[in-house]
Amino acid sequence: MLTLPLIALAPLVLLVAAVPFVLHPGRRPGRLPHVAEGAALGALALGLAGLVQLWLSGPQVLSLGGLALVRLDAISVTLALLVAFVGWVVTRYARRYLDGEAREGRFHGLSLAVVAVVLLLVQAASLPVLVLSFVATGLILRQLLLFYPDRPEAQRAAAKFTRVWAAGDVALIGASVLLWLSLGTVDIAALTTAPALPGLAQLAVALLVLAAALKTAAFPLHGWLTEVMEAPTPVSALLHAGIINSGGVLLITLSGLVQHSAGAMAALVVIGGLTAIFGALVMLTQSAVKTALAWSTVAQMGFMLLQCGLGLWALALLHIVAHSLYKAHAFLASGGAVRAVNALRKPGPVAAPGLGAVARSFALALVLYVAVAAGFSTLVGEKSAQALALGTMLIFGVSYLIAQGLADAAPGALTRRTVAASLGAALAYFTFQVLAQAVWGPTLPAAPVAGPLEWALIVLAVLSFGLVAFAQALFPLWAHHPSTAGLRVHLANGLYLNALLDRMIGGFRAAPKS
Repeated sequence: MLTLPLIALAPLVLLVAAVPFVLHPGRRPGRLPHVAEGAALGALALGLAGLVQLWLSGPQVLSLGGLALVRLDAISVTLALLVAFVGWVVTRYARRYLDGEAREGRFHGLSLAVVAVVLLLVQAASLPVLVLSFVATGLILRQLLLFYPDRPEAQRAAAKFTRVWAAGDVALIGASVLLWLSLGTVDIAALTTAPALPGLAQLAVALLVLAAALKTAAFPLHGWLTEVMEAPTPVSALLHAGIINSGGVLLITLSGLVQHSAGAMAALVVIGGLTAIFGALVMLTQSAVKTALAWSTVAQMGFMLLQCGLGLWALALLHIVAHSLYKAHAFLASGGAVRAVNALRKPGPVAAPGLGAVARSFALALVLYVAVAAGFSTLVGEKSAQALALGTMLIFGVSYLIAQGLADAAPGALTRRTVAASLGAALAYFTFQVLAQAVWGPTLPAAPVAGPLEWALIVLAVLSFGLVAFAQALFPLWAHHPSTAGLRVHLANGLYLNALLDRMIGGFRAAPKS
């Protein structure tokens, strides 16, 4: 008997709804924008139905002719619900945002299509379906990035995106072929339970890591992600809150395979950590809100790759969910936020923490973290070295908050609030870690036991994030100092790596189409 996961119908619903917009690509064709919103809401309803189906019937796989097409499990239903929800929110926002645009119908059709293929991507049960979903996502997203095709900046960003994304597709196709030749299967469930990896499969895992890095705009090919602002705001929301996570989805989907390779895991830690630190530093120097959000995405994707490299798969999935919801809201609300800030009266001098306050804040944050970690370890069991290290990196960010409250000019109420907020952040980290492990942990591999290589990478990552967090906390003191003015300019330009990529692809010569 053929079992049909209900959530597998969501991509079909969206593609059918996109057809009228292909036929009417111009200005608002009657009530069709409401049809787009209704289709997105229908996809979300099917996602909820899939969740109920999973609860009642357990995991399922839909196969055709011996090829596994889509799967229903805790991971796929979580990601599908996330994609459907973000897709519905963006579609609803776009109905008003694009009202009156000359090519409004085309946008709605393309946005429904890209959400459909991403829904298929997160449910893929075999490598061919996964590859086709990635290829289709790149083709459709390119059209959305070129929604205003006569803008040179849009042409340049689309050209870079196409090359980087296509390179990721080539790496993924190569990995799929090697896995089929070495392990004799393209079924994801069979691949993730393989007991060991022969030589070709090890090379395939390296290609998977390369594909994931390219899909997440990792350093040094991150530039295209920071230049897609020429597309409408809903496109930025779809990209930064959804599609950019696809590299992480690829790694989590094949986590049982990737974790067999210590070299691949180490590469993810190095690439992810470097990308996260680089993106966070550059973000500090940006004055435009959307550009700062884009650099924030670069940093967040790097951190997600770092989590995967540490073997914290459930936390990486939680990171994808949280970042998607936050970043969709941030982009869609960016215009209103700018107006709200401009409407405020200037508050006057701000208490900037000095070196002593920052040092005390780091010490206090670490004390709070150790106390909370000890409490949770007593209640729910000992935590892995990787999980404790990740929490330490996160608490460094909390230290910045505490530093504001410990500044000499800060009122006592602010100090108490920042300490309370920091304690809440530490409690939230361990609470969400327990919940993520309970929901997704049974279907994901446990973090590997830390050996000499893992410990070396953990220490390097913790020290690096600590130094960067310390520099960020002292940012008001050094940012405008004459001796660091040049560094600030270089960071604001992303160390000119994007300009080098522009030169390689001839991006500076892009001209409007006649």
